[in-house]
Amino acid sequence: MPARYRAVIFDMDGTLVDNMEQHALAWLEMARSLGASLTRAHFERELAGKKNEEIVPLVLGRVTSAEEVARIAATKEARYRAAYAPELRPIVGLSSLLAGLRAQGVRLAVATAAPAENRAFVLDGLGLADAFEQVIGAEQARHGKPAPDLYLIAAQALGEAPADCLVVEDAHNGVLAGRAAGMDVAGITTLLSASELLEAGAQYVLDDFSALPPALTQALGLAPHRS
Repeated sequence: MPARYRAVIFDMDGTLVDNMEQHALAWLEMARSLGASLTRAHFERELAGKKNEEIVPLVLGRVTSAEEVARIAATKEARYRAAYAPELRPIVGLSSLLAGLRAQGVRLAVATAAPAENRAFVLDGLGLADAFEQVIGAEQARHGKPAPDLYLIAAQALGEAPADCLVVEDAHNGVLAGRAAGMDVAGITTLLSASELLEAGAQYVLDDFSALPPALTQALGLAPHRS
């Protein structure tokens, strides 16, 4: 069957791996150590998907220097990687999905606000460094999500029109970013509920990659899942 989408652009954290618990806890611990107030709900709804240089001033509630941002971010990311390393594994069904999409000629990319060290930690750690044609990171975009920058850069790097791309996301800001880029979005329920993802603008919702919604399976040109 013909594919509706020529490319799929994946977020990384919470999408390729179920690691947002560790990110949230690392940010909450960092905020406490700095005497700042941060709730998990605020992180999940407002901060997830932004770049560290955007998150740190929002957490501290003041202007910060590049040096201060770098120091705080480095500490937080080291804590996150140490906490998540023993649990590093792909979302269920990811490897099979990627293989199926490649077999159909669907272009694949990652677009994430994660810094280079975190991208290497996940993609190299899972053996996925060569699975994607393009990996777009924080340093390549002026703004993190919910701005569309990361997804538009990824589409351009693939040479595909935004309307022909599907975004896969877990976060509220990420869904908004994909929609702002003019792309359809599939939301995965590692961070938010299905209703929250749909409210943000996702066209499809899935719990993992083992069994996609029938409409999404068809739009990707994949064979229907048979149990």
